[in-house]
Amino acid sequence: MKIVPYPHPALRSKSDVVKIIDQEIHALAAGMLELMYERDGLGLAAPQVASGQRLIVMNFAGDHDQKDKEYVAINPVIVEAKGTVEDREGCLSFPGLYAKVRRHKTVRVQAYNLKGELYEMTCAELAARVWQHEIDHLDGVLFIDKLGMLGRMATKKSIEEFQKDFKKSLDKGEYPPGTAPKL
Repeated sequence: MKIVPYPHPALRSKSDVVKIIDQEIHALAAGMLELMYERDGLGLAAPQVASGQRLIVMNFAGDHDQKDKEYVAINPVIVEAKGTVEDREGCLSFPGLYAKVRRHKTVRVQAYNLKGELYEMTCAELAARVWQHEIDHLDGVLFIDKLGMLGRMATKKSIEEFQKDFKKSLDKGEYPPGTAPKL
């Protein structure tokens, strides 16, 4: 399992609802958590590992030792959002790229855990930003899509570099045929 970089087409695909929480889903979540920690991330969505499942993993502290801050969210939805705030954001599929993104300040979310139990959480600031960022991934929406005109201009060169690097990876056969994105 590896994190796919932009512009891999899996990042633009809408995820399928998880209907059965089986060993495959448990293994996917475990692998994603491990990968998220390896890359010092706060969250990771299944499309980022080229899986079409509607699943995200998060640890708002980004610390493997703080299991109480770790969440697996299956079929998550935002049921309420309030306020707005702009802050710096990055993504594991865009290593080294950061930009200011406007998000809701507070969100109330619902999701299922690995036991199939529905849970609800209200959070603000960083935790709310992580939820929104990762749920966006499940719908094929990337943080660069949320940038204003100045943000797009400031990141244009970096985005072009990601595209060139991905094309080189395709040419080397690092991804299967038919993986080329539609730009």
